[in-house]
Amino acid sequence: MAGLLDTVNQRTQLVGQNRLELLMFRLNGRQRFGINVFKVKEVLQCPPLTILPKLNSVVRGVAHIRGQTISVIDLSLATGGRPIQDLSKAFIIISEYNRSVQGFLVSSVERIININWESILPPPKGTGRFSYLTAVTEVDNELVEVLDVEKILHEVAPVSMEISDEVLETVSDIDKTAIEKVILVVDDSSVARNQIKKAVSDLGFKIVLAKDGRDGLNKLREMAVNGPISEQVALMISDIEMPEMDGYTLTAEVRNDSSLNDLYIILHTSLSGVFNQAMVAKVGANDFIAKFNPDELAGAVLKALKAADPS
Repeated sequence: MAGLLDTVNQRTQLVGQNRLELLMFRLNGRQRFGINVFKVKEVLQCPPLTILPKLNSVVRGVAHIRGQTISVIDLSLATGGRPIQDLSKAFIIISEYNRSVQGFLVSSVERIININWESILPPPKGTGRFSYLTAVTEVDNELVEVLDVEKILHEVAPVSMEISDEVLETVSDIDKTAIEKVILVVDDSSVARNQIKKAVSDLGFKIVLAKDGRDGLNKLREMAVNGPISEQVALMISDIEMPEMDGYTLTAEVRNDSSLNDLYIILHTSLSGVFNQAMVAKVGANDFIAKFNPDELAGAVLKALKAADPS
C-alpha cells in the first residue's frame, strides 16, 4: 500500500488528453468504486478516530494526521449502505475537494487504473444508490462506480449558494445586452450544476445546463447553426472532470471550431493546484476558479462580461 500513490505527482501529463486515473476501492461487498487520483492526497490504514458530539451521522469521527484534524466520512453510510465495521482493517482516502481536506473511510483499496474519459459513462437512470453516482465504467468485465463526492459533501456540510449584497450591487454595471444572452453551465454533478445555476441566476442570466463535455459541445454546435454563438451565449462555465469528454478537451474542441472559438470559457473545478493554471493556458480557457464560492464565481462572470465589453 505504501507505494500505491508514490507516482501520483508524475501522472499530471494525463490531464488534457481526455484521460484520467482512478484509484479503485471497495466499501461493503464486492462492488468496486473509483475516485480520481488527482483528488487523492494520501491513502493510509485507518488510525484511531476521535468521536465528537454533534457530528453528522455519516462522519465516523476525526483523525489527527500530520498535525491536521480531518473529518472521516464513512462512504458506505453516506451512500445509504451499512457502516463499515472493522475499522482496524479499513483504510482512509485523504482527499481534497472544494477547498477542504477530508477522509473517506473505505473497506479496502485496490489499484490505480489508467482510462480514457470516453470510457467513463453517465450512470444509469434510477433511484437508490445510483443517485450518488456521477459516472460508471467497466474494468476487468466488472462495473466500477464513480461516486458523486460533491453531492455527498453537500449533504454532510452544505455550502451557501447566496451571492453577497456587495457583489449583487455591481450587477447594474452589466451591459443589458449581455443579460439577454444565456450562460452555458457544464458539470456532471447535479449538485454542482444547481449551485452554479442558483448563483448565476441571481445575476439575472438565463441558464442552459449540460451534463458533461460532449453534451455541452453538442448544445453549442446546435446553437451555432442559428447564428453567431457570441450573440447567443455570454460565456461557458465548465467543470474539468466529466464522463465522455473532460473540460480541458471540451475547451480545446471549442477553440478548434471556427463557429465557437470566440466563446469566453471559465473552468470551474474542485481540482486545485498550479498545474491546472498551466493547463488553462494550454487549452485556451480564459479563466480558472476553484469550487465553490458564489461571490468568486459571480466575480469571474462579471470579469468575463467586462472583458467582452471594455467600455
